[in-house]
Amino acid sequence: MASNPPSDNLPLADVLRAANELVAAGLIEDWALGGALAAIYYVEPFTTYDADIFFIPKDKGLTAGIPAIYEHLQSRGWRVEREHLLIKEFPVQFLAANGLTEEAVREAEKFDYKGVPAKVFRAEHIVAIAASVGRAKDNARIEQLLQQADLDKTYLAEVLQRHKLKLPNL
Repeated sequence: MASNPPSDNLPLADVLRAANELVAAGLIEDWALGGALAAIYYVEPFTTYDADIFFIPKDKGLTAGIPAIYEHLQSRGWRVEREHLLIKEFPVQFLAANGLTEEAVREAEKFDYKGVPAKVFRAEHIVAIAASVGRAKDNARIEQLLQQADLDKTYLAEVLQRHKLKLPNL
C-alpha cells in the first residue's frame, strides 16, 4: 500500500527509535505514527510542520504518563518547546490515544524505516480521524487519500460506522 517514505531531511528514524524506546522502558504500551506524516505514507508528499506519535498509555491516570515520557526523552537530549518535543529541531507531539485513535494504533501497519521497526495508521483510520476533526485541511486530506491511496472501502465504511462518523461532502 505504501510507497512514500518521508523526506530524508527529517530525523524520522530518531523519532521512531525514541517511540520504540518508550515501549521498551515500559512507559507506553504501543504507538503509531499518525497525522500528516502518516498521510504522506500513502499519498503524494506535502509540507508538514511536525510528527504526531499517538501512544497507548501504560499509565491510565489523568496525565497518561506524559511527564515521564518528557523526562525520559529530555534525558536523551530532546528539548521541550510548548506542546512539542524537539529532536534535531524537528517538532514531535506525543498524543495519548483513546477511542478512534487507540483503534488506529492497535491496527496500524508495520513497516521498517532505515532499519527501525515502526507503525503507521492505516489510511482508512487517517480518513476517519480527519472526518472526526472536520477542519478544512482535514477535508483536503480526506479528498487526497480518497483519490490517491489504495483504501479498503469496506473497512473504511466499518470504521466510520463503528465511530458514528460520516465523510464530509467534498
